Amino acid sequence: MLSQHNPAILVTADDHDELIELALKALGRAPGAALLLREMQRAQVVDSLPDNVLAMNDGVAFAYDGRDYRDFKLVYPNCADFADGRISVLTPVGAALIGLAEGDAMTWADEVGGLHQLTVTKVSPRRAA
Repeated sequence: MLSQHNPAILVTADDHDELIELALKALGRAPGAALLLREMQRAQVVDSLPDNVLAMNDGVAFAYDGRDYRDFKLVYPNCADFADGRISVLTPVGAALIGLAEGDAMTWADEVGGLHQLTVTKVSPRRAA
């Protein structure tokens, strides 16, 4: 297995539990389920998140494999529509994004050994206050 040093990720207890359950149900069926499960295993669970850390339903701008993506929202699979800027947390990119802070970079290997990298450039919190 490839060893990378990726930044710490933060998630709320509610998101953590829900995302683990989602990943377990989708293992073998969704391309990002295994990565999401690994990310939740290493996540630090917190009561609340700083505004610069990406949570579910937040807006995000990021660079992925050399391309910039702006005005996206990280969502659950049933709300996903990439063409409309809604990226599922069960995609490899979505699984890599959850819990990262602005400026954080994440590197991972896909199932055939190709390396991918993304960097969060902006988080726009859309959480209920």
